[in-house]
Formats: sequence, C-alpha cells, structure tokens
Amino acid sequence: MTAGRFLAVGIGCRTGVSGEAIAALVERALAAADAPALPAALFTVVDKVGEAGIGEAAVRLGLPLVHLPRAALAAVADRVTTRSERVVELFGVPAIAEGAALAGAGRGSRLVVERMAEAGATVAVAIGGATEETT
Repeated sequence: MTAGRFLAVGIGCRTGVSGEAIAALVERALAAADAPALPAALFTVVDKVGEAGIGEAAVRLGLPLVHLPRAALAAVADRVTTRSERVVELFGVPAIAEGAALAGAGRGSRLVVERMAEAGATVAVAIGGATEETT
C-alpha cells in the first residue's frame, strides 16, 4: 500500500472482542471517512497479533491486516488526538487506533476519522499516499 492514496484503519481492542463487533465498527468508520473509491487496509500494534477478533474482522472485511511495531506508533504519538493513560501504561503510546492509522498510512498522513469506540473496540482512519510531489 505504498503507491497512491489509501485509507489506513487503525484498530485497538480489549482482549476477547469479537470479530463481528470490530468489523461493524470498521465499516462505520470507513463510511464516516467518505472515500469509498480508495482502497483500505487494517493496522494495529504487534502486541495484538494473537487477538483473534482483529484477524477475524480482517477476513470478514476482506482487507489486509498489518501488525506494526510499537516504535512505529511511538513515532506518530505527537499527532494523535486522543490519549489513554491505560494504553500508555500497557503499550507506551498514547493511542493504539489513531497511532496505528497514522503510522500505517505513512509519512504525510492525516486522520480523517478520529477515534471511534464501541463494544470494547476502537478504530480510527487516516489517509495516506502521495498527494503532491516531493522535492
């Protein structure tokens, strides 16, 4: 997902959240992003690799899922709009969903849907990809 514009959906969740719940929230977030023609991918922190609900949501939605290192989320920490002290305590970053969305979307990305939360899941959407030539 490095060429062209795309949507990066960041996902965070409590342990045991169902794939159905996560997929439903992702669908709401993508609708709120209002960019149906753009391809999308799911991103989360590597610590969530064993979280079955996130993988199930990716399968349900037919979207690729990428697990990012904590360092990638830390690198965009100054750009997130929400902060959870619990997430800082557990993962050392202020927000999983927004951080994963921004990190997944790459340099020059911006949030188009800030953190949405429901049923123990959080999602956020960032837009990434080249929007202008770099010099």
